[in-house]
Amino acid sequence: MEVPSPTGVPTTNIEKIKQNLIRKGVYPTPKIIHTLRKKQLQKSIRKSKRLANQSQSQTEDDEEKEEAHFRTLKREYRQLSKALMVGKPWERPGFKEVLNESVEYSGERLKREHLKELSEILEKRGEVSWLLDDDVEVKQCSLGNERRGWTPARRRGGDSDAIGFLVDRLTAADVPIRDWKFSRMMKQSELQFTERQLLRIIGELGAQGQWKQSLSVVEWVYSDKDKRRYKSRFVYTKLLAVLGKAQRPHEALYIFNLMRGDCHIYPDMAAYHSISVTLGQAGFLKELLNIIECMRQKPPKRIKNMYKKNWNTLLEPDVVIFNAVLNACVPTQQWKGVSWVFEQLRKYGLRPNGATYGLAMEVMLQSGKYEHVHKFFGKMRRSGEVPKALTYKVLVRAFWEEGKVNEAVEVVRDMERRGVVGTASVYYELACCLCNRGRWQDAILEVEKLKKIPHSKPLEVTFTGMITSSMDGGHIDDCLSIFEHMKYHCSPNIGTINVMLKVYGRNDMFSKAKELFEETKRFASNSMDDGGISPVPDLYTYSSMLEASASAQQWEFFEYVYKEMALFGYHLDQSKHALLLVKASRAGKWYLLEHAFDTILEAGDIPHPLIFTEMVCQATAQHNYKRAVTLANAMAHAPFEVSQKQWTDIFVTDADRISRDNLEKLLNALHNSEVAREATVSNLSRSLHSLCGSGTSTEQASVTFGDEAMIRTPLHCNGGELDDKRKVILRKFSAEIKGPNLNPHENPPAKNNNGAFGTFSVNLTHTEEGDDDTDGKTISRALNYVCNGDEAASNEPSQSLDRLFSTCSLDRDSEDMNKIELNMPAKEDDSHGSDLPSANEILETWKKSRKRDGIFFPFQLGQKYGAR
Repeated sequence: MEVPSPTGVPTTNIEKIKQNLIRKGVYPTPKIIHTLRKKQLQKSIRKSKRLANQSQSQTEDDEEKEEAHFRTLKREYRQLSKALMVGKPWERPGFKEVLNESVEYSGERLKREHLKELSEILEKRGEVSWLLDDDVEVKQCSLGNERRGWTPARRRGGDSDAIGFLVDRLTAADVPIRDWKFSRMMKQSELQFTERQLLRIIGELGAQGQWKQSLSVVEWVYSDKDKRRYKSRFVYTKLLAVLGKAQRPHEALYIFNLMRGDCHIYPDMAAYHSISVTLGQAGFLKELLNIIECMRQKPPKRIKNMYKKNWNTLLEPDVVIFNAVLNACVPTQQWKGVSWVFEQLRKYGLRPNGATYGLAMEVMLQSGKYEHVHKFFGKMRRSGEVPKALTYKVLVRAFWEEGKVNEAVEVVRDMERRGVVGTASVYYELACCLCNRGRWQDAILEVEKLKKIPHSKPLEVTFTGMITSSMDGGHIDDCLSIFEHMKYHCSPNIGTINVMLKVYGRNDMFSKAKELFEETKRFASNSMDDGGISPVPDLYTYSSMLEASASAQQWEFFEYVYKEMALFGYHLDQSKHALLLVKASRAGKWYLLEHAFDTILEAGDIPHPLIFTEMVCQATAQHNYKRAVTLANAMAHAPFEVSQKQWTDIFVTDADRISRDNLEKLLNALHNSEVAREATVSNLSRSLHSLCGSGTSTEQASVTFGDEAMIRTPLHCNGGELDDKRKVILRKFSAEIKGPNLNPHENPPAKNNNGAFGTFSVNLTHTEEGDDDTDGKTISRALNYVCNGDEAASNEPSQSLDRLFSTCSLDRDSEDMNKIELNMPAKEDDSHGSDLPSANEILETWKKSRKRDGIFFPFQLGQKYGAR
């Protein structure tokens, strides 16, 4: 065993000792080397002590001489000051000589190091007032700041202020760990970063939601070689809690796996509790079950800092972890996992608590097993657990889903009789239940009780939920009554206004919707002048008003709302607005569809299939066959496919504006143009041949649509991405769509400035509108595109959960994700551009007209409010 070298003593060279021994003919055994090395160390220690004593005595002598010299200079300076500073300055002896002589220093340039040495001497003595006049004040700690910077630990009263100041700087700066500013802030704090200090720093950062900075602090501290061996399990457990509070399950799982790879910070029961609660809230059931298996396993063989051979780390899950499993079963609707949890509790001799029964009831509620909800509530009472307010909320919701309103009311009354303090969510759930069943007046009584509960949501939220529930239940008159009654309690917010616009729009009350819309805009405009606060229309307001206008066939007002929506910078939601724009185009407002098409292209998105097909029909009706062919070619490289029957049904539906002669000319344009060899274009050609090439008129064409017409077409791409050849062709066609071959007497379509598709994503499934528009239904039925994406959700649960939950086949419905993302480089191509106004120019024209009318925009209102 070698003796470690003392601090400050140079280490001996073992190789040199060996060479000396071999040179002298002595074999260098370990014992001899150890003895010689020990003697050399002792000799060097004695020598260093002797030199230190000599230097210390010499330093003391120098300090005494310097002190004596300083006192002499101080005494001479004061004597000279008393002799010279007498009377007026201009009457003092030697004043004129001083003025006549040059006082500027003409020697060498002063060195910065000398000034720093002078500042050190003055600050060490603490006496600088004798150098200055009586009317000059010395600012404390003004010397030496340039050399050392700010030291919070010494300047602000200790570790508490230093930690607070460091947390404030990290919160305000938001710099990553790789930035040099982060290291500078950490070093300037001059903290030792002990376990207690790190716990406080992480806790304060977590309280402010700065989970990224918490991760950076721990990583930076433990990346130091000196502190790497002093990693703390409690610090990492605290970090898990911060990540769980911020709802970051992936980062928490990474930290947990990091803890399992190091013996010093191997997770204990507190760490397992923290990661289990985090994963349970996020619904990560599979990962949570893996955590339970890790508790029952020994540490991996390749683990850092493993010094104990018989180290037992096996733990058994407790009630907290099993409750987390139930919590994870709620969003995943794994109702058979409840039985597995209770079986495990009986196996390990654990008693379920109130949270266990409450979570089991919530799992059954989300899974639609309402009889099991009441069953677990009965077990909870028989076990002696006291139901809480959240348990009664689950019961109210279960009775609501079953249509048992009286039972829901009786449950809440029973809660009040038992002395359980109800929360706002219980009364809110009951009020919505009553409104859904047409008993809004009884719901108002529950609102009065809700007002007395502290820490409840604003009443505007409650009344908005009640109106929504009444609308879902089909009680339109109740919606109007609740809205009028709401004005006696609080002012409607923009959410309430949006819900009422939906109520009016879906029930043929366009005049009321228009009146409410105009009134909201007027109040918002007036509030900017008088300094009040009124709800400002948002994206959902304009979207609801577009739906109301389309439902009432008020296309002029539809155009007015669309223009304002575009002026305010709101982007279209193609899943909601595509069918509305198609209806407006068929009603004569086709230029709105052109503008929307161009806006979508400029935003880097792919237009909806409904918009594409309507654009083809419009170009054909306007005898612009070259543009129709260009659009069809662009559709061929989009991530969807139109079948022959769908093309045929579209042309049959538009027989009033597209004649057979138009179809023949379109077919000739297809034959005379270079078209893509894709399914969409070939299906279009076959459809045109069937309608006009074989002599069959459009009036005689009859197409039966059903499930067989809605074909499921796979994408000709890898993982939702086009190949390079398709990318180039699609960019070319997207630039040619806005070609110069337009009729001069027609309203110009919007011009695309970008001329390229960017990254786009389209949901190819479409939901029919709930109105009586026959054309809209036909279009929706004809263009119900279905796509098989790689990201389609599976209808079957994972095999591991099947094995875990025994013979159960879980009844969980999953939706197909018909969304394909294509990444394409943007490229501008204005070679096919026209002299017609672009979308930006049209927007500028609309803005000028709106300014003349004195109407303010929402972003202007927001700036006004921010200034106030």
